[in-house]
Amino acid sequence: MESPLAIVAVVVSAIVVLVVFAIVLRYFGMYIQCVTTGAKIGLLNLIVMSLRKVNPSVIVRSKIMATQAKLNQFYSISTRDLEAHYLAGGNVPNVIRALVASTRAHLNLDFDTARAIDLAGRDVLDAVRTSVYPKVIDCPDPSKTSGTLDAVAGDGVQLKARARVTVRTNITQLIGGATEETVIARVGQGIVQAIGSTASYKAVLENPDSISQTVLGQGLEAQTAFEIVSIDIADVDVGENIGARLQADQAEADMRVAQAKAEEHRASAAAREQEMIAKVQESRAKVVLAEAGVPKAIAEAFEKRKLGLMDYYELKNVQADTDMRQTIAGGPGSNN
Repeated sequence: MESPLAIVAVVVSAIVVLVVFAIVLRYFGMYIQCVTTGAKIGLLNLIVMSLRKVNPSVIVRSKIMATQAKLNQFYSISTRDLEAHYLAGGNVPNVIRALVASTRAHLNLDFDTARAIDLAGRDVLDAVRTSVYPKVIDCPDPSKTSGTLDAVAGDGVQLKARARVTVRTNITQLIGGATEETVIARVGQGIVQAIGSTASYKAVLENPDSISQTVLGQGLEAQTAFEIVSIDIADVDVGENIGARLQADQAEADMRVAQAKAEEHRASAAAREQEMIAKVQESRAKVVLAEAGVPKAIAEAFEKRKLGLMDYYELKNVQADTDMRQTIAGGPGSNN
């Protein structure tokens, strides 16, 4: 009868054999691919990748792709570099595809730059494709607004324009360079400025290309991730006559100011008239007050014998004659 230790040894050996067989079965296919394609990744390296939380299939596919595309003739790409990029959260196959495309297109893109662009959150493969095949950007962006670029020419007529900007990726400025939104904003600003500096809207309608050439010469792609190939005015419509409307508004405002000043003068004259009427009433009150003192003065004159009876009657006759004349003339003293 076999001893318990022998049975345990047999069981442990069987388990080890099964584990080794499972490991070999899992990685053997990828190892054969590496051997047949010249990727130079050993079976032990594949096992260690799993221990380092690296997906071996991703690294194997990327290394085979790089080997088959003969990228080692242009770049120094090791398996450790691919693993490091994977652990950093990068898209390893996308970087290799971008390097393959840039090599075929003779673009100045190295492995380190491609990794940096990918880790920065940019699609490096799309950037390479855009550099090879320029894309068209609508200005303004139709996905954000359905409007147009509105500008006013020198003669006050409003123009509504739409433009199409053809750009290609500038690989050297892709890291830290401004995005499409900046290009759209700068092109829109340039078109508005160019139309505003034109003497007449007719010049823009006759030759829209002059506006695009003016904007293109302003170097709008500075510090952006793109190089502007061309700016084409897709559509130009005539809007309102802003100048005429502003002149009409100004004329109306001037008229209101003139009316306000006239009303001010009228109110001032009316106030002055009331002031003069008050002074006249004051003067009349003084006259009445003075007339009230006449009988008293006459009585005092009688007492002091400075006025005789004949003088008094003569004074009364003069007053009666004066009242008659005023009544005939319709003067202040008339009763009519």
